Amino acid sequence: MNVHTWIGNDLDSVRGKLYDSVLSVVPRQRWVEQADSGGSSIAHLLLHVARHQDLAVATAIRNHPPLFEAHCAALGLDDARPSAGLPEREDPAVSNSLALDSLLAYVDAVFAATTSWLDDVGSMALDTIPDTSHRLVDKAGLAVDDVDWLHRMWTGKPVWWLVQWPVVGHGHAHVGEAISIRNRMGLSPF
Repeated sequence: MNVHTWIGNDLDSVRGKLYDSVLSVVPRQRWVEQADSGGSSIAHLLLHVARHQDLAVATAIRNHPPLFEAHCAALGLDDARPSAGLPEREDPAVSNSLALDSLLAYVDAVFAATTSWLDDVGSMALDTIPDTSHRLVDKAGLAVDDVDWLHRMWTGKPVWWLVQWPVVGHGHAHVGEAISIRNRMGLSPF
């Protein structure tokens, strides 16, 4: 198996588990609930995972504006800060504004764009180190002062790391969290 196949399969696994184990089981109207009156909602986790994957691939790696910009209005987040959905802690003002159909469309667009990029990227590109901090500011409007933790975490990292953590590892972690939320809602199919 080559590295591209491995990465592609891992990305498909994140998406598959998210859709099959969470989104197909939890009714859409419950995506905004916080199980046990605390923690994250599924809607927040969807936005959070998509924002990180979008910024890693579209912006940090490819030097493009994030897809989020094209989806912002439909998501109901026209007035939100550029960092909306990025922190681990859910912002109820953001989550309560989300149009859930548009959120799903954004998540789908991000996964599709990542898959398309992976299909075309050469192995040598995975070792390059993009100018991530500059791209986050220039292409996504994410000032260092606003999300210093993101700049610190991603700056100086090679492309393979940006795929390994923000796209795949981070995705798997939050899908596990979403499965836990599903279970605490009493919706485990097992």
